[in-house]
Amino acid sequence: MKRAEELPPAAVVKSEDEWRAELSPEEYEVLRKAGTERPFTGEYTDNHRIGVYRCRACGAELFRSEHKFDSHCGWPSFFTPLAGERIIERTDRTWGMTRTEVLCAKCHSHLGHVFGGEGYGTPTDLRYCINSVSLSFEEQPAGSEAAAGGDVGSATADARG
Repeated sequence: MKRAEELPPAAVVKSEDEWRAELSPEEYEVLRKAGTERPFTGEYTDNHRIGVYRCRACGAELFRSEHKFDSHCGWPSFFTPLAGERIIERTDRTWGMTRTEVLCAKCHSHLGHVFGGEGYGTPTDLRYCINSVSLSFEEQPAGSEAAAGGDVGSATADARG
């Protein structure tokens, strides 16, 4: 993953008017203005299908279902991104606290935040807490190569979501 306080150039660059025209008001607020959807309202919070999660703004592959787990926090949670270079992590000091924001590396859209040391028992001890509205989901047929493989290996039963 890339860590950046100053962002590297984005591969997908659009004006704010172009983003507004392509995204719904809620998508725009979260993806482009770093908003947060209400907990337990997102379409992927309880999704247990096999597939790939993509950035809703640019389509970049970000997470796989085998890295998703039930954290019961109100947003989809993953213990690792699909590949580290697909996201950017940067310090977020909004709301009077310090957190680590997660952005799509391809278009710099806000995805959510990552937290560590919470004791979820996942292979990385990380929780990528991602807004459903920041994602789209591409279901993979059961038994397909994409559905069966991951770059971390298969998740433990308690870490699968």
